[in-house]
Amino acid sequence: MARTIQSLERAAAMLRLLAGGERRLGLSDVASSLGLAKGTAHGILRTLQQEGFVEQDPASGRYQLGAELLRLGNSFLDVHELRARALVWADDLARSSGESVYLGVLHQQGVLVIHHVFRPDDSRQVLEVGAMQPLHSTALGKVVSAYDPVAHSEAIEAEREAFTSRTVTGLADFESVLDLTRARGWASDVEETWDGVASVAAPIHDRRRMPVGAVGITGAVERVCEGGELRAQLVAAVRDCARAVSRDLGAGRF
Repeated sequence: MARTIQSLERAAAMLRLLAGGERRLGLSDVASSLGLAKGTAHGILRTLQQEGFVEQDPASGRYQLGAELLRLGNSFLDVHELRARALVWADDLARSSGESVYLGVLHQQGVLVIHHVFRPDDSRQVLEVGAMQPLHSTALGKVVSAYDPVAHSEAIEAEREAFTSRTVTGLADFESVLDLTRARGWASDVEETWDGVASVAAPIHDRRRMPVGAVGITGAVERVCEGGELRAQLVAAVRDCARAVSRDLGAGRF
């Protein structure tokens, strides 16, 4: 029989322990429950914390499951399933809005475009599936950062590059943008990433109502905006599309 790795067994046991019973446990609780020395338990917890699988409450010093574990737990939702569920709705959004539609998910330190529907006209366009968009300036990125704790951490810890004079780079200002995104349920990008280009995006949730991606439209400012503001009908269309995909994933009504 193949030998097992003891440290991994202990780490797995800790995660199971934190997943059940009380929401947070102290170092002594973890060590005694698993029959480990405090030093051993602390070393494993510290490693799990560095990887994002465990979080420590700064006030009490107690431990709980971290956001990265939630991300792994969400892995049953395959990217291809998300794309498949969104195909019809994305096509409808492109037809109704007259603009390009993008579906994105968190990947590394950005948003990975997993589906792109061309603007329904005869203009020359380039397929952008596989392209990466920044978290802090694009509409897709802001939505993912606002609703996904892992993306939020990535966005605030990264260097937020100023792509245009409108790009929000300061931490306090960026957090205010995310607060606004959560409050209204959608995000915008009006010439913050590319001059002359505006976008609007909304979050997609799965059957557990966890954020799994975002859908949005992108087009020329003069078409997407009116009087310096995003056209209300386009915002409504994007939100309706996101809700429809979420319902197809089992999220119910939002």
